[in-house]
Amino acid sequence: MIVGIPKETYPGEKRVALVPALLSKLKEFDVLIEKDAGLAAGFPDDYYIQKGAEIADREDVFQKSDVILQVRSFGANPDESTNDLELLHPGQVLIGMMNPFGNLLEIEKIAARGVTAFALELIPRIARAQSMDVLSSMAMISGYKAVIIAANHISRLFPLMMTAAGTVLPVRVLVIGTGVAGLQAISTARRLGAVVSAYDIRPAAKEQVESLGAKFIELVMETADTETAGGYARSMDEVFYQRQQELMKKIVSESDVVITTAAIFGGKAPLLVTEEMVRSMAAGSVIVDLVAEQGGNCELTQSCTIVTEHDVKIIAPDNIASSVSYHASQMYASNVVNFLLNLFKSGKTPIGEFASEDEIVRQTMIIRDGEILMKKEKIKEK
Repeated sequence: MIVGIPKETYPGEKRVALVPALLSKLKEFDVLIEKDAGLAAGFPDDYYIQKGAEIADREDVFQKSDVILQVRSFGANPDESTNDLELLHPGQVLIGMMNPFGNLLEIEKIAARGVTAFALELIPRIARAQSMDVLSSMAMISGYKAVIIAANHISRLFPLMMTAAGTVLPVRVLVIGTGVAGLQAISTARRLGAVVSAYDIRPAAKEQVESLGAKFIELVMETADTETAGGYARSMDEVFYQRQQELMKKIVSESDVVITTAAIFGGKAPLLVTEEMVRSMAAGSVIVDLVAEQGGNCELTQSCTIVTEHDVKIIAPDNIASSVSYHASQMYASNVVNFLLNLFKSGKTPIGEFASEDEIVRQTMIIRDGEILMKKEKIKEK
């Protein structure tokens, strides 16, 4: 079985789907790497060759490979992947992030080529799949980097400092949304010496927040049925969000840094920080909105850019994991190799013979031999 790794073509994408150190786990496979596929992440071709991979041009990688591994596969890279469509062949297996419910047209295009496709965003949140969970791996990086970005843009020092010139008070950080990204942001801000508070609509998040040394913000409102069976925050109605915004205004106004991470799986991010809240913040404050690609949690967010409104800097970074491409590639590659080995049982499972009873396989397979399997209902309770 031949596994191919093309160079990523999404604008600004520096990650690669396989790193040289993990080739030792793929001894049952032949591996083709497109020339310079890992260079932007710090992995030259020589590193892959030394570990037993073969370097090839893009056309050969697609046409010769039984399995294609990508970071941003078809659907998650709609503009640049068009040229690769003609290189796909029936029976080929695609594995990568595909934005399956955000770009159905692209999914239909690759289905027409007769391929089988697995969207790694749909990895179920079960213990056995933790080592394959690309969303959690990349979210951890985003949470860390959000704090570093905020520290770089705010005109204040994060920690408490007692100096001969006087006392420097610590920065007050508010983290909204305490999934993987939010918890990592809390941990990083605490390590930098900030005073950290956090809010999440899920009451169960309180223990996790407090275990990291942050204060959990509790709002007086109904929080029953706010969490899905898969551990994600559930989308609520407009009345809930309006009440939430009213109660959040004072907390936001007292914060120097606000980091928003609240996403709804498969849907638009909820509006949590209004323009009125931004106006109430002190001049020079910073907001880092990590869900700008899903519409943003802040009303004034402009995706992939930095704006200043009411003397507050609002930052909406794009593809944040790519900014630390070396370690992001290591983490992503580890996830995808674990998925690959589960799918093909160390290379012994023939192409097309997948264990349909395996929950991981069943949840992530969106196309089988050209037939689109996914339905919107598939992720309602994730």
